[in-house]
Amino acid sequence: MPLLPFSSQQTEISQARLAVLIDADNAQPAIIDGLLDEVAKYGIASIRRIYGDWTSGRLNTWKSLLLEHAIQPIQQFSYTTGKNATDSALIIDAMDLLYGEKLDGFCIVSSDSDFTRLAARIRQSGLIVYGFGEKKTPKAFVSACSHFIYTENLRGNANDSSLDGTEEDETKPVVKSKKDFKVDKKVLKLLHDAVDDLADDTGWAYLGGVGQKINNRSADFDPRNYGFKKLGDLFKAIPQFEIEDRPQANGMGRHIYIRWKKKR
Repeated sequence: MPLLPFSSQQTEISQARLAVLIDADNAQPAIIDGLLDEVAKYGIASIRRIYGDWTSGRLNTWKSLLLEHAIQPIQQFSYTTGKNATDSALIIDAMDLLYGEKLDGFCIVSSDSDFTRLAARIRQSGLIVYGFGEKKTPKAFVSACSHFIYTENLRGNANDSSLDGTEEDETKPVVKSKKDFKVDKKVLKLLHDAVDDLADDTGWAYLGGVGQKINNRSADFDPRNYGFKKLGDLFKAIPQFEIEDRPQANGMGRHIYIRWKKKR
């Protein structure tokens, strides 16, 4: 069973088989290292394909990366101006894989809303869909995915310079200090409701389960969107919550618990 982000099961090694399908017209080569690192958190990228018109000079920056990362290019000619044949090729391929391969999930890499129906159809079949796109991605596609990761957060996983030869990207997530972070009401309610769902009689909730509840409510939630590497770091920066670090019963590691601060 594939793992969702922040799950209490993340201490286990996920062997979920995933198909990574990249829309070359709507994804930047600079994200590739961070993208594959992120996919590895959720399972094994058993199938890696990228779609585009490879006779076009626009995709030259991708070509040098395909062999290095074992990504199979799928050729799709642009027959008509203004029509995106690449999208159609990716969708048809995805449906073939859905019925012809034993996969646990799909990773669709694009900022294009044309994949909204595809994501919904794959989820309807009981598979997990991880979406990857820029922050400009239409909300419909974001919500259709099981979990959506903004590619601006992935550039920070790359080397010191981006893969297209430019300087390090300015969108690299910055780790914020507690005093610099101001949480808005919408995010605060999302976090509070997730903790409240799992809280025991004393108000404490296990962080791993809380993360899963948050993901169920908001497909694009990611602590990196707010400048934090981990969900626990985000909670620690919010004064309305208190944190308790408890040793596991078997003595192997520790668990983090969260509680909404009681009014004194």
